[in-house]
Amino acid sequence: MNQNQAEFRFYAELNDFLPPTSRHQTITYQFKDNPAIKDSIESLGVPHPEVNVILVNDKSVDFSYLVQHGDDCQIFPVSESPQPPLPLRPPPPNQFILDLHLGKLAGYLRMLGFDTLYRNDYHDEELAMVSSSENRILLTRDIGLLKRGIVTHGYWVRATDPEQQIGEILRRFNLFDAVQPFRHCLHCNGSLTRVEKEAIGHLVPPKTLEYYDQFHRCVSCGKIYWKGSHYQKMQDFIDNILGRKL
Repeated sequence: MNQNQAEFRFYAELNDFLPPTSRHQTITYQFKDNPAIKDSIESLGVPHPEVNVILVNDKSVDFSYLVQHGDDCQIFPVSESPQPPLPLRPPPPNQFILDLHLGKLAGYLRMLGFDTLYRNDYHDEELAMVSSSENRILLTRDIGLLKRGIVTHGYWVRATDPEQQIGEILRRFNLFDAVQPFRHCLHCNGSLTRVEKEAIGHLVPPKTLEYYDQFHRCVSCGKIYWKGSHYQKMQDFIDNILGRKL
């Protein structure tokens, strides 16, 4: 029995997931029955959270569309999506969960004020579940993790250098204007709140009390922060990151 076939073309960075011989060209996809286009896209190698718009025969469809013989399917990421698209999902939240390979990136996101969960002992099942149940963007270096069906918002981080990664994430999710530094604890992600020096005088070195008047404490782990010598280095780093928006 002859198989059905449809044509698929993936745009921009979605080609990162395809074999080199299939990138930036039309792919003939053969199939039996009528699979959901979400399953077809992932069978070709592209995780569904990376997809922003699907056009079939020049009409916008969602992930539940059943592929038909002779369909012309165009698959777009955020960076190159036609307007107006049929929404595949609600807008992404400005909160994250990261896999074990992205510890430094987690620290940078927290520094910039984003609610970011990270542990180096998360299992894949837990990462996917928390991403779904808490409506968090899953950032990972594991393409297979993004293909888990319950993941709604996710992104495969391309860069391997943490400083390049933070710029990549800010651009991908258009977060430059959402940066509000020093709102989250770098250690545990808890919220920071202003605290009077008299309340924490017994918890910091005497010289620190002598030279600094403003202190913040994490409501979760109790860690105390002040604008010491490290602060200017962090501020310079943030200014450099935000300068990449231009």
